[in-house]
Amino acid sequence: MKSKKHFREKKNGEELPFARTDATRAERKAIGKLRRDACSLQSHSQIHIPSSGRDVIRILEKSNEGRIQELIPIRYARMLESPFTFFRGSAALMAADLAPAPTSGFIVQACGDCHIHNFGAFATPERNIVLDINDFDETLPAPWEWDVKRLATSLILAAESNGYTREVGQEAALNMTRRYREHMQELSLMTVLEVWYSRVDHKRLLETGSKSSAQRAKKILKEGIAKSSPEILMEKLTTVSNGRLRFRDIPPLLCHIEGVSAGRAEKEAFEEYRKTLSDNRRALLDKFEMVDIARKVVGIGSVGTMCGVILMVSTEQDYLVLQLKEARASVLEPYAGASKYKHHGERVVNGQKLMQAASDMFLGWSTGPRKPHRQFFIRQLRDVKIGANTALWGKSDFNVIPEIAGEILARAHARSGDASILRGYLGKSDAFEEAITSYATAYADQTQHDYNQFRKACKSGKLKVQELG
Repeated sequence: MKSKKHFREKKNGEELPFARTDATRAERKAIGKLRRDACSLQSHSQIHIPSSGRDVIRILEKSNEGRIQELIPIRYARMLESPFTFFRGSAALMAADLAPAPTSGFIVQACGDCHIHNFGAFATPERNIVLDINDFDETLPAPWEWDVKRLATSLILAAESNGYTREVGQEAALNMTRRYREHMQELSLMTVLEVWYSRVDHKRLLETGSKSSAQRAKKILKEGIAKSSPEILMEKLTTVSNGRLRFRDIPPLLCHIEGVSAGRAEKEAFEEYRKTLSDNRRALLDKFEMVDIARKVVGIGSVGTMCGVILMVSTEQDYLVLQLKEARASVLEPYAGASKYKHHGERVVNGQKLMQAASDMFLGWSTGPRKPHRQFFIRQLRDVKIGANTALWGKSDFNVIPEIAGEILARAHARSGDASILRGYLGKSDAFEEAITSYATAYADQTQHDYNQFRKACKSGKLKVQELG
């Protein structure tokens, strides 16, 4: 190995290790290990919450800028359900809290909102069902530790939301982080292409854990596949009006917007989206015609952004429902830097393709035809997309499924990062997973404190909440 000076660079005045393009696995591993001198594994246990000036309500209200104001009370209602749902809807708050914390300095394509409900199962274009991360609204190149910390914290909050003890959540966070470290070691021994081709098949859910967990997973997968069929989607979402197929109006969650239809302006924006697809996907899309558009409220953190559905029909009376979601600046941007993509839809699409083992074949982006010309990314509404619903988890699920999530996250990070460097940094001991679990425990307490402030603001009427039946 060459002298350490060959592995140094400066960033923002700080000396960081880096890898030459011709560095061997052993050399890159040594680079990661060297970084522990400046950023110890134990330092990741520290949370950095300012003693003053941190206004939870102000940060939440700032995140509402540019959102559809009439939908914000629905967002607050969903966040109000528990500290866990509050956590899921306040990614901007945690991003601000993560920024001052120590990092190793190694950057990957980060998810940006890496909580356990943003993992799930979906069908690949080859019709295989895989487990992977499934939400990339906030994706951006950023420190890999930020994703690990957010995922670990979400596991503690999810377990407590189910009525389990703090220890159940801590064990889940520890198991997830340990598997992240162990799988990063395995990935570091693979070839570049082996890392790129690796994926987690849905059968892992059926083969891991208790018999009851496997049966429950099998039932959820079966129901998810059935619900994603075009026939079920059509029955649930559409109706025939004046002889024309269109989306049902179920306000405020699904409704048409005055002045917005499958007209000329929308078709011009659709053509922009069409051009972002590869030639073969474009040929497939061209077999369908756009016949209707409606607004559809989804998720928690996304509520208030412009999200919708596009109804497509072929001459053979086949159906395709596309989902469009508004793409805004990532919550990580103030701390990790602006995206290299001028269009945030393009940022989401390319970040997703970089992190996922396989992505939706209709994934693309476009710009709204009317002011304020919102930016969107587009994908299929459902393609056997089944999110991780921790409310259905038994205690044994918290012992096992988080390990799969840790493996998935390690693979996602290794696709853009350097597994050998991260392996060297993480080492062989349990120091890292213990530090992350300590951080997650402390941040879960902070989230409870923040949630209490939020609940108080809702109760006082400072924040308006719209309950849904």
